Amino acid sequence: MLRVGVLVSGGGTNLQAIINGIEEGYIPHTQIVSVVSNKPSAYALERIKKYNIPGKCIRPRDYASREAFSQALKEHFEALEVDLILLAGYLVVLSESFVKAFPNRIMNVHPSLIPAFCGGGFYGLKVHEYALERGVKVTGATVHFVDEGTDTGPIILQKPVKVDESDTPESLQRRVMEEAEWTIYPEAVKLYAENRIQVEAGRVRIKV
Repeated sequence: MLRVGVLVSGGGTNLQAIINGIEEGYIPHTQIVSVVSNKPSAYALERIKKYNIPGKCIRPRDYASREAFSQALKEHFEALEVDLILLAGYLVVLSESFVKAFPNRIMNVHPSLIPAFCGGGFYGLKVHEYALERGVKVTGATVHFVDEGTDTGPIILQKPVKVDESDTPESLQRRVMEEAEWTIYPEAVKLYAENRIQVEAGRVRIKV
């Protein structure tokens, strides 16, 4: 059984896509054992109650230093023997020590086709605002492993989404979620659960 932990900050729509994949049997032999938010008011913590998934709030502000917070987060997941950690709209930058504790075991979904519109400052609606300002014709989403950089880890899956001339940042954000993020994130977890992802020299190879 693949034991999964999820980090959230908001509503948890990508978390819901993962839950749906598990509930429907698309993602095999997988259990979400903990959902952790940095905000006690995050709707994601309410969302998981109907599935009896344990939720917890671990806030940076409750610790004397960033490193102390990272250590607490690491110890939480280690105590639960988590195999894979998923970032689902998590707005806290993970420390290098935390990332190194889970090499190629932390996944994130980013709302662009990396390496476009990624790195520091590119998150949430800002990604789509900038894409529209630049007049891009195609955007999309990327699922990648998290490394010590920002959006620099090995790419697992990508899916393009066509940009319409009538798009606003809000409408484009919604379509990228519906057409790309909610599809490729569960698929990436499925591949991981099936032991079909292999990282070689910083690149992902998917085994048939």
